[in-house]
Amino acid sequence: MADLSYVRTELVPQKAPPLSQVGVIGWMRTNLFSSIGNSVLTIVSLYCIYLVLAAILPWAMSPTWGSESLTACRGVLAELGREGHFSGACWGVIRERWTQLLFGFYPSELFYRPVLAFIGLGIALAPVLFEGAPKKLLWFSAIFPFLCFWLIWGGSIWLPISVILGFVLSVVAYGFVSKATTTLIGVIAAIITPIVWWLLLAGPFASTMASTIPLGIQSVDSDVIGGFMLAVLIGLTGITLSLPIGIVLALGRQSDLPILKGVCIAFIEFIRGVPLITLLFVASTLLNYFLPPGTSFDLILRVMIMVTIFASAYMAEVVRGGLAALPKGQYEAADSLGLDYWKAQRLIIMPQALKISIPGIVSTFIGLFKDTTLVGIVGLYDPLLLSTNIRADQAWNGILWELYGFIALIFFIFCFSMSRYSMYLERKLATGH
Repeated sequence: MADLSYVRTELVPQKAPPLSQVGVIGWMRTNLFSSIGNSVLTIVSLYCIYLVLAAILPWAMSPTWGSESLTACRGVLAELGREGHFSGACWGVIRERWTQLLFGFYPSELFYRPVLAFIGLGIALAPVLFEGAPKKLLWFSAIFPFLCFWLIWGGSIWLPISVILGFVLSVVAYGFVSKATTTLIGVIAAIITPIVWWLLLAGPFASTMASTIPLGIQSVDSDVIGGFMLAVLIGLTGITLSLPIGIVLALGRQSDLPILKGVCIAFIEFIRGVPLITLLFVASTLLNYFLPPGTSFDLILRVMIMVTIFASAYMAEVVRGGLAALPKGQYEAADSLGLDYWKAQRLIIMPQALKISIPGIVSTFIGLFKDTTLVGIVGLYDPLLLSTNIRADQAWNGILWELYGFIALIFFIFCFSMSRYSMYLERKLATGH
């Protein structure tokens, strides 16, 4: 029987999309040549990029890695017929001084210790930054800051253990006091107990244990620590501590307790109104006047404290912006569930506020890491100060762009990595629009 249907009973075979809509061509039409104006801007931009690369690449492609001085570099370039000041880069200075730029004047036979600390840093950050990492590594993440400082500075193992005991005593004090009294008194006890331990008892405990059971490694003075190792130490310490301190300050600024609110506002506004350079000078000179006579307070530790305080004030305002962006209904929802203040903050308010504040938080972290170059004004050997010392050597007197380019590249790698992780975290935490 003949099929008299006039409606198609079979699907039309699928066809491949036009080449102009997919792949590289489709992407270029959508993003680069979508209109006449965008096409003109794309062509102009490509021409500018060509001019920049045409000037930089011949200079960077310079066979001078084996040179031992600036004069030798220019001799190699002259043999190739490349005369002139900008005829080629002198990469010999990077080959000869890269360890100094990375580790400062740290003893070369002990380079394995900061390398181990840097590897441990990656392991400790894995469970904190990435969801797929084993959660058992969080125990290592908790003790790594003390292990890192011990590896770099050396000395007795009992000193970092005594510092860890302060945190253990804080948790124990909070547990006992909060059960016997109230949560507020427990928090106060948890703050006072470790301070008393660290100021009065940690030193004698460490000395006694060191004399009884001497366990340690060769100690290293702070004046040999420099380069990017110093920048990472100061930056990582400030980043790690400024976030929780900033959260506490932001909550204190929004508190209904007048004294607590006033203290937080005064602290934040004063620190934000003072340049970081001023705080670094205070850390290097004036802070000793407030300490007991004969007290030796390491300069790097003083700088870390001031950098952390400075970053905490800015972090508090970033977090406060996230808290202010939350609708009032979120607070009312927490109240309707019968949650107390701390549970509401931990489970409902703070996770959303921090998600909103991610761009500002990461921007503060990046700015803090770049600000570590300011510590050179108080005598610490940051990468820029080390580059000045290298250029003071007669063999490399007159070299400039190679050192600054290498330093800029390392800073870019760190800062760009933080920026990309921020974008990854925003995409991961996106809950819909």
